[in-house]
Amino acid sequence: MSTPFDPNTAQNLGEIEKQFAVKAVEHAQTYWGLLEKIEPKDLKLTKLDDEIFEHAMKSFPEFAAAPHEKLIRLDEEWMKSNDGKERWRTFIASYEKKIKDYNFGSLIRMDATKEYSEKNTIFVTRIQFHAIEIARNRLGLNEEAHKLAVEEAKKDAEKKQEEKAKAEKKKKNGNGNGKS
Repeated sequence: MSTPFDPNTAQNLGEIEKQFAVKAVEHAQTYWGLLEKIEPKDLKLTKLDDEIFEHAMKSFPEFAAAPHEKLIRLDEEWMKSNDGKERWRTFIASYEKKIKDYNFGSLIRMDATKEYSEKNTIFVTRIQFHAIEIARNRLGLNEEAHKLAVEEAKKDAEKKQEEKAKAEKKKKNGNGNGKS
């Protein structure tokens, strides 16, 4: 018979950590893509958005307090403090049987007015991501991020169009006719 798994003494396996990191980055890219295409107030992340929002506002009244500075700019120190960890642990545990992958790692933006970047990103559980981003969306705090994502997509599309035009011109000139 094998011994029970103890996460406190488990070794970190590099390959597993890489896979988690890849999944977290893919999740962040998908979410940024959604912010680009859908008005945040219309974005639905789970079937339980209403419940998660209400629960988060009750569990974390500092998020509910206007002008919502604690949601706009997350305080990692507070989240990882003993009090913060205990409050989040209770919140997270209540979704164990309700949300698939509730405790998977996700990347979240520290500042809701900015895009994902190395300095603007921390690692949280999926349900923490949902709670914070659902609140940001419902309270209009992701409007700036939506505008950034739309502008970024527009610039990317223009760049691709320019590259395509250059490639076509090069191809045309490379066919020996010498005309541009």
